[in-house]
Amino acid sequence: VQLQASGGGSVQTGGSLTLSCTASKRTLSSYAMAWFRQAPGKEREFVATISGPGYNTVYSDSVKGRFTISRDNAKNTIYLQMNSLKPEDTAVYFCAQSKVILIGRIPSASNEYSDWGQGTLVTVSS
Repeated sequence: VQLQASGGGSVQTGGSLTLSCTASKRTLSSYAMAWFRQAPGKEREFVATISGPGYNTVYSDSVKGRFTISRDNAKNTIYLQMNSLKPEDTAVYFCAQSKVILIGRIPSASNEYSDWGQGTLVTVSS
């Protein structure tokens, strides 16, 4: 499956953006999907993940309370609503799909995700 991320851009501190990620073909509702990000000179880090049916979500501490992940399985699309953006949120944001089925938790490590989008750049200026 190919994943296409979009919605990145430049905003000022405190602003909002919504990222979208659409799959090229129907994704099974049993697969978790997630957003990761990579800032210049840093390793890729987990941002948020959502279970296949969309009932459960997990966020990194750095974005909890500011970002919201959601999905529309009928449209093969996930979203990341980002509010109260900070300069430290500046990064390339990647969407990913996991085919790992776990009991009791949603995959949140990058090596648990097998399909990745190309990334969309978010720049937050102070």
